Amino acid sequence: MKKGHGPRSSSSPSPCAACKFLKRRCTPDCIFAPYFHSNDTQKFANVHKIFGASNVAKLLSEVPPQLREDTANSLAYEAEARVRDPVHGCVGDISLLQWKMLHLQHDLDNARVRLARYTNPHPFPSSSSSSASVPVFYDYNDIDVMAQLGSAQLASESIEDIR
Repeated sequence: MKKGHGPRSSSSPSPCAACKFLKRRCTPDCIFAPYFHSNDTQKFANVHKIFGASNVAKLLSEVPPQLREDTANSLAYEAEARVRDPVHGCVGDISLLQWKMLHLQHDLDNARVRLARYTNPHPFPSSSSSSASVPVFYDYNDIDVMAQLGSAQLASESIEDIR
């Protein structure tokens, strides 16, 4: 077993962060000891503030032992996020990351359109298209208009027209 990740020996001088925070004696079979080390008092304080010590103890005891560390880390992450943002918690972090990803995708689409413009500034329809079809040309200089119209669709169409 890793150091600090199993039942505590009675010779261990420092109690776990949970027992230290709750001001109680830390027993060798303490459910918190493997996951809230004595130097992680703020981590446990946040978890206790958001979820409550008895709820966390009950939750950890109901989870299979191999999943308890991940459970404790997830609770600690959610508790820290709730302390930072009481309304949204970690959902706020997820929303922010999704917003950033959307904008990065938009920037990537714009870069693809610009790359297509510089690769072939005057695209012509391919010879494989039927004579009855009308050739489609895009104004690559007006990227803002393309973004408003759906840059992902236009970028993929314009790249296909060049090929």
